[in-house]
Amino acid sequence: MLTKSPIVRRKSRQIMVGTVPVGGDAPIAVQSMTNTDTCDVLATNKQISELEAVGADIVRVSVPTMDAAEAFREIRSKTTMPLVADIHFDHKIALKVLEYGVDCLRINPGNIGRDEKVRAVIESARDKNVPLRIGVNAGSLGKELLRKYKEPNADAMVESALHHIGILDSYDFQDFKVSLKASEIFMTVEAYRKLATQIEQPLHLGITEAGGLRSGTVKSSVGLGLLLMDGIGDTIRISLAADPVEEIKVGFDILKSLGLRKKGVNLVACPSCSRQNFDVIATVNELESRLEDITTPIDVSVVGCIVNGPGEAKVSDIGLTGATPVNMSYINGKTSHKISNENLVDELEAMVREKVRQKIEEEQALEKGVADT
Repeated sequence: MLTKSPIVRRKSRQIMVGTVPVGGDAPIAVQSMTNTDTCDVLATNKQISELEAVGADIVRVSVPTMDAAEAFREIRSKTTMPLVADIHFDHKIALKVLEYGVDCLRINPGNIGRDEKVRAVIESARDKNVPLRIGVNAGSLGKELLRKYKEPNADAMVESALHHIGILDSYDFQDFKVSLKASEIFMTVEAYRKLATQIEQPLHLGITEAGGLRSGTVKSSVGLGLLLMDGIGDTIRISLAADPVEEIKVGFDILKSLGLRKKGVNLVACPSCSRQNFDVIATVNELESRLEDITTPIDVSVVGCIVNGPGEAKVSDIGLTGATPVNMSYINGKTSHKISNENLVDELEAMVREKVRQKIEEEQALEKGVADT
């Protein structure tokens, strides 16, 4: 398994979104956005809890009205998750959520009116040590930019971002991150690559309106993969027309595949063929479902035959290779014991959970040893 990523990340200024560092040498943060009615506090907090349970680092909440701002106050009181408020046009809503304890504001300063309104938001954010996120979207570029460039493109997106950044610079406010999102992969990648050389602030990556679960995952993986391979990106959001929980899962899977985050089960599985000695697809689906709660990094391989199985198992924490007449399990790359098809998933789950327990104990012992020295 990949133990260290060869990717050299772009050096960026670090900001804090609540307790989560974004930028610098911090792990790339994975976030999502609630799709509930923000005024439905119960439903929104429930979704935040679900996102937290699958490992989300940050959650964004849309706050379009003053009623939603009042609801945000209650939402904030019921969770410790770092929360970003999505604000458009009305600076009074921004001031309210800053008062109520938001951890970051997604707001474009050029869209909230006169200088005194912009100044009020920036000064309040400065006083409360709350960073901002400038969010440029190809679908909502200003009329002047569209007249200049005729249609949305990477240069228009970068110019829009630099316009908003210029406003923050005029107030000497540097604690912000920037996103440049389009639904078209090449435009998005080009825009991020251009802006990455012009500012030091962290970049929030995403392919906006990417599509449904399958198509959106593919588009996001390709687009974000290109940027992450360049070392660009400090936090990511996978935009799917699906349960937001899936956005977090896909985000971590992308980062794990590039060796940029290690969290939860890294499951290697063959696509199966007539050589398989057990139902690989059913086994993997069941195992994934059962192990979703695990956050400790662990490599697990499930291969249906002895052609590639032993090789994968030897570089996994826990491995399974299909064999005739009985399948073979592996622990730390060494053969362990035979497992029949009847007890396959139960025994694999037990092996993974025992290995996770051992890893946690080892980490705790190491931490204690460091603390005692």
